[in-house]
Amino acid sequence: MTHIILVRHGQTASNAQDRIRGQVDIPLDETGLSQARATAARVAADWHPTAVFSSPLRRAVQTAQAIATALHLEVEVVADLIDMNFGIWQGLLYTEVRRNWPELSTRWMTAPHTVSFPGGESLSEVQQRALPALQAIIERHSGQDVVVVGHTVLNRVLLCAVLGLDNSAHWRIGQDTCAVNAIEWRPDGYYVLSLNDTCHLRH
Repeated sequence: MTHIILVRHGQTASNAQDRIRGQVDIPLDETGLSQARATAARVAADWHPTAVFSSPLRRAVQTAQAIATALHLEVEVVADLIDMNFGIWQGLLYTEVRRNWPELSTRWMTAPHTVSFPGGESLSEVQQRALPALQAIIERHSGQDVVVVGHTVLNRVLLCAVLGLDNSAHWRIGQDTCAVNAIEWRPDGYYVLSLNDTCHLRH
């Protein structure tokens, strides 16, 4: 069995502002750095990872680096774990997109699987690159524990896939900053052991 500890990155200033991040490269804020350290302590206490993988964006790399440091490992960046490309929405406030793209923003909140962002991606496109990346990690580390640090959209599409759900279930999966999801790969497929666990952030 292979254990995948799927982590969302810590808080950024854009999270606090309700701003769409996507592939905009922004760092963790002070709260996010504290969350990353707490997550590192949790992972080190509960699992024995042999590798730490990350999206190439700074907020994910910083989170992954805190975990890797606690485990005396190095971070390996995987390009296909990058966050969703929101196209023309990237960097905007949600209030701005609701005002300027009312129909598209309504569809994104009610039927996200039907949306393909102008100049960006759809959820299915994110899944088509992210799931093979996860499976390649599992093949490289069969029978081991591994950490994968991603983003809210990326993690949700992966969780939909491993749970056998389609992307219409996107908003039904919680994914808070520095949430930990425990997934097990067995010969007969994926098993989700815990979801959106943030107990390590209670302090």
